[in-house]
Amino acid sequence: MNDFSQLIVDSTKVGWHQDRVEAWHRGERIAPITMDCSLTRRCNAACGFCAAKTQASASPSLDIPKDIAFQLFADAAEIGVKGISLISDGESTLVDYYAEAIVEMDRLGIKVGLGTNGIAFDREILERILPHVTYLRFNFSAGERQRYSEIMGVKPAIYDKVMANIRDAVDIRRKNNLACNLNMNLVCDPKDADQLLPFARIAKELGVDYAVIKHCYVDNDGVLDVSTDYSALGPLMKECESLSEPGFRVVAKWDRLGEGAERKYNKCYGPMFILQMSGNGLVAPCGPLFNEKNKAFHIGSIMDTRFKDIFFSDRYKEVMDYLASEHFDPSKRCPKNCLQHHANDWLFRFKNGKVSFPITQAPMHPEFI
Repeated sequence: MNDFSQLIVDSTKVGWHQDRVEAWHRGERIAPITMDCSLTRRCNAACGFCAAKTQASASPSLDIPKDIAFQLFADAAEIGVKGISLISDGESTLVDYYAEAIVEMDRLGIKVGLGTNGIAFDREILERILPHVTYLRFNFSAGERQRYSEIMGVKPAIYDKVMANIRDAVDIRRKNNLACNLNMNLVCDPKDADQLLPFARIAKELGVDYAVIKHCYVDNDGVLDVSTDYSALGPLMKECESLSEPGFRVVAKWDRLGEGAERKYNKCYGPMFILQMSGNGLVAPCGPLFNEKNKAFHIGSIMDTRFKDIFFSDRYKEVMDYLASEHFDPSKRCPKNCLQHHANDWLFRFKNGKVSFPITQAPMHPEFI
């Protein structure tokens, strides 16, 4: 039984990669530790809080062809990427080579993390992919059938289908003694707080390893109609966490829900360690910069240039250097709670001599910082 008391989901693991951090500190070009990608921009749900709504690009929303995706994986392995999470701005389960992609990344020595609504799964696919996966996250932002339908923008019957898929995943993992961690993830808009306890209870009943309650992404342009006021939800989230027991844990991302979401740094170093790619193939420093209006920050597209050529290009260095310069202040220009936030905070403090490398054993899933 894993000890999920040491699970890190509300901080960063970048400090456990001393060799990569020291190389960056010397000014060397470093490969990202983690890449967050998608194989498509399509999705079979319509969650109201979905950050992908803010990331729309002028590029077509087509699936990335299999041969191009496999080139990406090979290039990522060659330059030293340690983990790839298939999350980003699309539902990658919708591409017909999804399972093959996971097997191929594992074959190349890349750790694989998955985030999905789980709608497109069946037992056969789960049996094929779970031996090759570090973690599988089900995005499940409610606990009750009708509210799940309303919040995630799907028919009520989808609730039953996804519940069955989660049960199958737990059963397959148990019967085959697999190392893959299984978790469920609720994105909490405060107006939907009635679903926190039902979610935590159903996660415990289903037998996943842990359940995460996290913040909504909030864009600067107000595209997403979500709240950022979590001040009244503390007791309720603590009640959810009280359901934790050996082998199961409920985790609220307290830092992202409170003052920890505020940027206390004025340089952006995180994208060099956590790089993002849209489901249309666009490589950019982070998801908030996918939108076409931020084209000045776009580095390239794997649809027309191999990833390793993008990585070694002058353009890659130019964009990363600009983000880390005095000309770019994320505390003034960026929305709260980007994927790189905690890594940015740690790296900024490291640069300023305020933190040092951890001396404890690396936590779970260190490839996903």
